[in-house]
Amino acid sequence: MDHAADAHRTDLMTITRYVLNEQSKYPESRGDFTILLNHIVLGCKFVCSAVNKAGLAKLIGLAGETNVQGEEQKKLDVLSNEVFIKSLVSSGRTCILVSEEDEEATFVEPSKRGKYCVVFDPLDGSSNIDCAVSIGTIFGIYMVKDSHEPTLDDVLQPGKHMLAAGYCMYGSSCTLVLSTGEGVHGFTLDPSLGEFILTHPDIKIPKKGKIYSVNEGNAKNWDGPTAKYALIKYVEKCKFPKDGSSSKSLRYIGSMVADVHRTLLYGGIFLYPADKKSPNGKLRVLYEVFPMSFLTEQAGGQAFTGKQRALDLVPTKIHERSPIFLGSYDDVEEIKALYAAEGKKE
Repeated sequence: MDHAADAHRTDLMTITRYVLNEQSKYPESRGDFTILLNHIVLGCKFVCSAVNKAGLAKLIGLAGETNVQGEEQKKLDVLSNEVFIKSLVSSGRTCILVSEEDEEATFVEPSKRGKYCVVFDPLDGSSNIDCAVSIGTIFGIYMVKDSHEPTLDDVLQPGKHMLAAGYCMYGSSCTLVLSTGEGVHGFTLDPSLGEFILTHPDIKIPKKGKIYSVNEGNAKNWDGPTAKYALIKYVEKCKFPKDGSSSKSLRYIGSMVADVHRTLLYGGIFLYPADKKSPNGKLRVLYEVFPMSFLTEQAGGQAFTGKQRALDLVPTKIHERSPIFLGSYDDVEEIKALYAAEGKKE
């Protein structure tokens, strides 16, 4: 037995240790936020386990219902939603929960109520479950500042008011990426310990990337003259740069968690514009656009809706949608300049 190696394994920065270290920076903290994050982590571990044995446990396939978005629910979608609802309510630290799977927000009963609102997509990219492509959970956390009876207005806030955001990706490994407003850190689940270990400290997105990520097959449906011509010009520029630089590579998985994860690590840009079928965009503001934009900005990148900074958007409905362009700072600057130029022509 290698005692030295075993001793080294106990000196790891686990996500629990990381969150407790962050808590110690605030002497007035009572640990409520730490408890909430621990319950989110527990939910992620449970869903990871379910995803890994989905085929064996007959969790793959349709559950026979349709969610509020009009999407057919997979069995794992339904299970993941139940897991996170129960885990968050039992933390005793939440007051409002907004899930992609539920038409209405969940208001926690007063006896179990806390001061945090959690918005989440329990299983993003679930249409890819059957073919084993990476999928994930996305979440964002707000705080109710006053001790009033919670209302939807406590959740319908701009993304810049989020306290924390993150995602957990279930793929070749289980990776949890988290920001509490002071940088972005990535943790990988060690199955032998059952713990998330810090493997990607202080993630910084490259200022300019070599990858663009968009469903280019949908180009004929891109909506509005400004969007359409700006996007076509940008994609052409990626393929056939006129400044002598190398062309960018196209990478598109079709699972937002996986595409954004790659963009954070390698740089580049992720584009999900509006189209004729979804004139307001397809991705949901509260639990997809905001958390991913929060993480991107914390890592040194930008997030843009085609009209404004994504985190400045003020949602009016819990399932509101928006276009989104996020990634490396310089790459997003390019798309912003093309939108501005096309907008002046109208």
